[in-house]
Amino acid sequence: MDTETAAVTGHDVTTITCVCGNTVGDDGLIQANSEGVPIQAGADVPAGLASWPDDGELFTLCPSCGRVYRDSVVEETGTAPVAFRVDVATGPIAEAIRLHWDLSAGSDRS
Repeated sequence: MDTETAAVTGHDVTTITCVCGNTVGDDGLIQANSEGVPIQAGADVPAGLASWPDDGELFTLCPSCGRVYRDSVVEETGTAPVAFRVDVATGPIAEAIRLHWDLSAGSDRS
């Protein structure tokens, strides 16, 4: 089976166009850990989200389809092969995505 690969400009993870067509400017992309769980920087990480990985290895999660990309591969090679997929419709990842967006919306408020 061929590996799915997203479009990416240069070596910049913020320019990924997911295989499903989603981008940062559309439904958004989320930084995640090696299990696809959205991460939260800082000391107070809410239950359901992952803390910043100790090894610094970041992934980019497409909340629209569940495809996950390894940031280091994108940055090193300028390509964005799908590393794995997660369920974004139900379960803990779906709940973590909702929490992530709720926290993001709250941080935009003055």
